[in-house]
Amino acid sequence: MQVSTTSRYNTYRGEEKVVHQMGLYGEYFKVIKEGKKKVEVRLNDEKRRKIKVGDTIEFVKFPDQNETMKVQVTELRKYDMFEAMYMDIAFQEFGCEGWTMEEMLKGTYEIYTPE
Repeated sequence: MQVSTTSRYNTYRGEEKVVHQMGLYGEYFKVIKEGKKKVEVRLNDEKRRKIKVGDTIEFVKFPDQNETMKVQVTELRKYDMFEAMYMDIAFQEFGCEGWTMEEMLKGTYEIYTPE
């Protein structure tokens, strides 16, 4: 069972294909906007399986929902375990330069359950 999907993206400027709207907490919204975070992680659920390379993701800043940002999906990767994903992708791509594997996993499991 695949537990995570990562999307690599660029800030989007151009004609849209398919737009997927997703909530994103303010701290993560900010580092994407600043260009420090280039990869987004989501569980590979039914909604995320519809995302294709070339699609647009419109992030809505949570909790206030007063700002949006569109990015274009340039790559999709699937992993069975979060640890495998973190071993494959540099932490700086997640906006977490200088973090340890333990910190990455702890942060992930604050959002997702280890199962």
